[in-house]
Amino acid sequence: MKVIELNKTITESNDKDAALLRKELKEQQMELVNVMSSPGSGKTTLLSRMIQDMGDKRQIGVMEADIASEVDAIRIEKLGAKAIQAHTDGMCHMDAGMTARAMRALLEEKSLDLIFLENVGNLICPAEFDTGATMNMMILSVPEGDDKPLKYPLMFEKSDVLVITKMDTLEYFDFDLELCCERVKRLNPKIKIFPVSAKTGKGMTELENFML
Repeated sequence: MKVIELNKTITESNDKDAALLRKELKEQQMELVNVMSSPGSGKTTLLSRMIQDMGDKRQIGVMEADIASEVDAIRIEKLGAKAIQAHTDGMCHMDAGMTARAMRALLEEKSLDLIFLENVGNLICPAEFDTGATMNMMILSVPEGDDKPLKYPLMFEKSDVLVITKMDTLEYFDFDLELCCERVKRLNPKIKIFPVSAKTGKGMTELENFML
């Protein structure tokens, strides 16, 4: 398992870097999904389930972005997917330049057609920086509450897909799924919403079919 140390890109325009990366991805017929959420929402658990379910249909790789440690990348590699750990040198997000460097390191040994960037756990900074991804996916877990669209609107506005995780815990928390979806749709009418439980598998087929 490879670890790459990243520093913030020294460029004047992150948007330019992002556009170049998207062009490269299109030319190589690859998809890059930027996965954003708060810490503990279940990003790695969700990706692990998707790798297990979709591994025979897509060539999947994962870039694990963290300030420190390699635990998530090790977990992903044990499932048979290609993974790389990207240390962000204290930065609370990935930008397009950092993403491009990590992606090229990931592709050194194996060709892939679906790459997930598990961004740094944070509901603020990652939404502010275009990574060059072809899709932005946000994860919101039931224990976090249905009020997050009110508190962090930019994250929901920037996302193409919202996955509401840990639906198996719904009876234990004061989480109004219908109200949450209404709040999200007011911010972003085009967003796709998938309530799922990676633990039980409920809702995963719909999400995975969308990803295929």
